[in-house]
Amino acid sequence: MSAALELAIEGIGVCASGMPDWAAARELLRSGSAHTAQPFERPAPASLTPNERRRAPDSVLLALAAAEQACAMAGRAPRDLQNVFASAYGDLAINDYLCAVLAHTPLELSPTKFHNSVHNAPAGYWTIASACMASSTALSAGSATFAAGLLEAATIAASEAKPVLYVAFDIAATGPLAALIDCDAPFAVAFVLAPATAQQIARLRLDLQAHAAAELAPLPPSLHALQARNPAAASLPLLVALAQGETKGFDFALHADKDLPASALHLEISF
Repeated sequence: MSAALELAIEGIGVCASGMPDWAAARELLRSGSAHTAQPFERPAPASLTPNERRRAPDSVLLALAAAEQACAMAGRAPRDLQNVFASAYGDLAINDYLCAVLAHTPLELSPTKFHNSVHNAPAGYWTIASACMASSTALSAGSATFAAGLLEAATIAASEAKPVLYVAFDIAATGPLAALIDCDAPFAVAFVLAPATAQQIARLRLDLQAHAAAELAPLPPSLHALQARNPAAASLPLLVALAQGETKGFDFALHADKDLPASALHLEISF
């Protein structure tokens, strides 16, 4: 990156076990209380009708719930926002279902679940529900997905001087996939990023650092455990800084390939 990107955070959304929204997450992160896992309750995004919510998979409900919060806080109409949806694994429960059915009773495969298996399903639900005609991106970068998606969204917002909705999410693995994929807790986070505005919650500066290794930002032990349980929870250092109103900087790895030179996304947040 030849120059740092400087943007405003206008809205925040969180949806996770024990943190159903940003208000609950901010209280937990500000107090420093230990995060305790709780049974996951399927969110009910207002943009979906009851029938759509019933048919939608957990990944869609999780992502849309966080997205709605961020847009509402920013006071932005969802239909007007370009958007970036990032997920390391997509919908692991549906992947497990597809593998099991195709292996044993392929003729019983559900068409609805099949179309929900594509990686951009949450982005598709979002654009249809909000009547959004702006550009939409769905991406994955393994354990570096949160940082890669944030860089993508920030680049769009800076280059086009328009607000962008960014959503990162993953759900827990099930079945045999649970033994292979280190993701066992649902987590979604969303931001509305924009050029500097009067209503900004915080200012964000991003800088790409080639050949630099990222070091984990210090977090309470319970949050470190949560951070390791979902790629989208890599956002926790940023969320803690936002909750506590702390001006600080930290790094995120941009890829997990040990055969490539290390590179990091350096973030600085100020208020």
